[in-house]
Amino acid sequence: MNSIVFDTHTLVKQLTQVGMPVEQAEVLSQSQAKLVDEKLATKQDLKQLEAATRRDLKELEVAIKQLGATTKRDLKELEVVTKRDLKELEVVTKRDLKELEVAIKQLGATTKRDLKELEVATKRDLKELEATTKRYLKELEAATRQDLKELEAATKRDLKELEVATKRDSKELEAAIKQLEATTKRDLKELELRLTVRLGSMMVVAVGVVAALVKLL
Repeated sequence: MNSIVFDTHTLVKQLTQVGMPVEQAEVLSQSQAKLVDEKLATKQDLKQLEAATRRDLKELEVAIKQLGATTKRDLKELEVVTKRDLKELEVVTKRDLKELEVAIKQLGATTKRDLKELEVATKRDLKELEATTKRYLKELEAATRQDLKELEAATKRDLKELEVATKRDSKELEAAIKQLEATTKRDLKELELRLTVRLGSMMVVAVGVVAALVKLL
């Protein structure tokens, strides 16, 4: 029996060239190699194997073509669906943008109206505050004037009372000074008299002492 060597590498290369995945081609190649090792003993077996391989390749080619056609059809359908989805997305986006534009305009109008109302309310509040401030200042001015008048009257009254009291105190002080002066003069007179009497007594004693001394001498 002649030994036949099956070229798996070439078969894998051929299969991958027609579009078969490498792993699938390697499995198929190994299967064919095993089949050759087990059953290919003669040229007739080799021819049968060749015919079977060609048939398998033909079927594989048909399957690949069918897969390519299916893939193209799926891609076409995907393209159609994608275009339709993009178209719908575009429509929805335009609608949303339109609604957003309307909402922004409404918000702008509302904001302007609110700002206008706020401006009016602020002016009104400022006027009321101004009027209240003026009224308060007038009341404060009137109260201050009244207080100043009362203070002036009270000050004049106090000054008048102080003047009267001062005059009264001055008279009382003057009377007290005069009384003190009279008392002082009287005391001085009495002191002078007492000193005169005492001096006279001393002179009498001195004269007596001198007379006694003279008698002793």
